[in-house]
Amino acid sequence: MNICVFGSGLVGRHIAVDIMKDNDNITLVDFNKDNLTEVKNRYEKIDIIESDVTKSENVNKILKNMDIAVNAVPGSIGFKALKDIINTGTDVVDIAFYPQDPFELDNLAKEKGVISIVDMGIAPGISNLLAGYSTTFTDKLIDVAIYVGGLPKVRKLPFEYKAVFSPADVIEEYTRPSRLVENGKIVVKPPLTEPEFLEFDNIGTLEAFNSDGLRTLIETVKSLNMKEKTLRYPGHREKMKLFADTGMFSMEKISVNGISVSPMDITAKLMFDHWKFTKDDRDFTVMRIIINGVKKGEIVKYTFDLYDEYDEKNGVHSMARTTGYTAAMGVRLIRDKRFGRVGISPPEFIGMEDGLKDYVLEGLKKRDIYFSESKISIKKE
Repeated sequence: MNICVFGSGLVGRHIAVDIMKDNDNITLVDFNKDNLTEVKNRYEKIDIIESDVTKSENVNKILKNMDIAVNAVPGSIGFKALKDIINTGTDVVDIAFYPQDPFELDNLAKEKGVISIVDMGIAPGISNLLAGYSTTFTDKLIDVAIYVGGLPKVRKLPFEYKAVFSPADVIEEYTRPSRLVENGKIVVKPPLTEPEFLEFDNIGTLEAFNSDGLRTLIETVKSLNMKEKTLRYPGHREKMKLFADTGMFSMEKISVNGISVSPMDITAKLMFDHWKFTKDDRDFTVMRIIINGVKKGEIVKYTFDLYDEYDEKNGVHSMARTTGYTAAMGVRLIRDKRFGRVGISPPEFIGMEDGLKDYVLEGLKKRDIYFSESKISIKKE
C-alpha cells in the first residue's frame, strides 16, 4: 500500500521506519527539510516531501494516490490536519493529541467513508485500548485509574525532565483543565492537583498528578470512577505549578518594551533548551493501569504495567517507540482489514473488539515492548 506520514519528528519518523519494514511504500511529509534529509540519508526506501500541511491544498495533492495517512503533527495544527485528511477520503491513524474533541469529525468521516483511528499512541492510546478491553471481561466497572509518564533515566536539575514531544504540547498537559469521573459524574479539576506517590520497580518513587488524559474515555467507557494522572519525578510538579500560578503558561499576550508576546511562547522557547533530548540522553516510559470491576458478583482487580527503555541498538527513544509503534499497529489494523469501522474510532473501540487487544499487544511485544497483566479477586460485591 501507499502510506503517508505527516510529521518527521522523533515519533513520526519511527512510525514511517516501522511500517517500511512491511514493504509498504512510505512517504514522509514535513516542512522541516533538515528532518527529512536526516531520515532519507539513513533510510533510502522512504520517500520524502517537503510541504506545509497546514494548507489544505497541499494535503489534497499529497494524498491523491495514498491509501492510508498518519497524522503525527504537533497538537496545535493536528485537528485541522485530521479534518483535511478526512476530506480527501483517505483512511487515517492520528496521534496529534489536539485539545479538540475528535468526535466533532465523526459525521464527516462517515460521510467520506473514512476509517479514522484517533489517539493511537501510548496514552492516550494503549491506555484507552485496555480500558475498552476491560468492558469485555467485567459486568460493571468501578474504577479505572491510569498513571503514565515518559522520563529521562538520569535526573538533571532544575526540571528533571526531557520531552520527546514539543514543549508546547507538554505544557498543554500542565494547563488544560483535567476531566475525571467521580461517582458516575464528570468533574473538572485544575491540572497539577491531587498529587500522590507511587512505587515502581527499576525506578523508585514517582509523583502523579491530575492531567486531562481521559479524553474520549469519558464518553465511551462507563465506570463509576475514572482518572488519568501524569507521572514525573517528585518535585517537578511543584516547579510547573509555580510557572502556572505566576502566569508563565498564559497564552494571553502582554506588552514587553512595546513588543506584544505571550508568556507561553517565551516559556516554551526557553523550556526547549532544557527539555530537548540529546544523543546522549536515555529515557523510559512507565504506565500502570488499575481497573476494579464486578464479574459474576465478585469484585476483581486487574493491573496492567509497562516499563520500556531507550532502544540502544536502533537509537530510538522509548516514548517514540511506545507511541510510534502503537500508531504503526493502527495502520496495520486498517491495512490488513482487521478493523474497518467507518467514522472516528478511539482505541477503546479496538479494545472492545474480539482479539484486537492481543493483536496490538503482540505486535508491540515483537518490538520488545511488554505489558504485564495481573488479576486478583478482592471480595464479593
